[in-house]
Amino acid sequence: MPTSNTPEEAVADPAALLRDMVRIRCVEEELADLYRDEQEMRTPVHFSVGQEAAAVGVCAALREDDLVYTGHRSHAAYLAKGGDLPAMVAELYGKETGCARGRGGSVHLTDRAAGFAGSAAILGEMISVATGAAWALRRQGSRQVVVTFFGDGAAEEGVFHESLNFAAVHRAPVVYVCENNAYSISSPIAARQPADGSVTARARAFGITAERVDGNDVAAVHAAARRAVAACRDGQGPAFLELDTYRWREHVGPGHDTGVDRPREEVESWLERCPVRRAADALRPGTPDVEERLAAWDEEFRDETRLAVAAAKAAPFPAVDRLTDGAYGSPVHAS
Repeated sequence: MPTSNTPEEAVADPAALLRDMVRIRCVEEELADLYRDEQEMRTPVHFSVGQEAAAVGVCAALREDDLVYTGHRSHAAYLAKGGDLPAMVAELYGKETGCARGRGGSVHLTDRAAGFAGSAAILGEMISVATGAAWALRRQGSRQVVVTFFGDGAAEEGVFHESLNFAAVHRAPVVYVCENNAYSISSPIAARQPADGSVTARARAFGITAERVDGNDVAAVHAAARRAVAACRDGQGPAFLELDTYRWREHVGPGHDTGVDRPREEVESWLERCPVRRAADALRPGTPDVEERLAAWDEEFRDETRLAVAAAKAAPFPAVDRLTDGAYGSPVHAS
């Protein structure tokens, strides 16, 4: 379980934020290597290596009963919100013990106990789902807040504009979090949007309070998320965060960027802005043993991931005659 989820009035411990980012980094690096070498995970995977500050900084501002929805790049938010690691790994292996019982794979993670409401592969789909959930909570008089993560490509879908308009009209308590990594698969944002445009400006056009933040600075992300969540919880309507960040690996798959789809100089400049290293550097003046902590966490979380992988491999696949359980109105049988 992550250590950075805090009550709404508290500020997360910087060391806890760093620890959570290290955990996500270790989990994804271990899984990426296994995905490539073993070929046993037969699901598309979209890793968030390099983007950990977004999920950790935002989710640390939430209560356990707040809800999170994501798109296809879902692992980081799932873990940052408190999702069950063994269940996530089992889902990637298609096993019955997976968080979607092996039916959904990497892009359909869910953990109701942790408030991770779901993820989906259709571009922009969960933006509307999160908006509807937030509206329902407001009508019920709940103080819960809904967060939805998506990329800059999803912000070009019609559902993005429809959802923000609806949320603004109905003052839905939803925080829209755009992880702007500047690419939609391999198309740079400069090839898709006017030079003087921005995702934040599009959100503000609907009268929504919107803020653009360095998405690789976990402290800045957390501070902005706390402001956005507090406003939503106080009934001020939706909020919007655009987090500038960068994925280190392919759009989909385990490989590192080769410099074919993106300029090598650009990749290297973002590697130097590693969110984990930046958080460690910020912590170092008051925490002289930060390097020892990083080494210990690295060992702890890689061991944790390997244990989850071993459990997933030992778990059963879903029975063939029950693969459609829960789909298209069919009943769900007890496991």
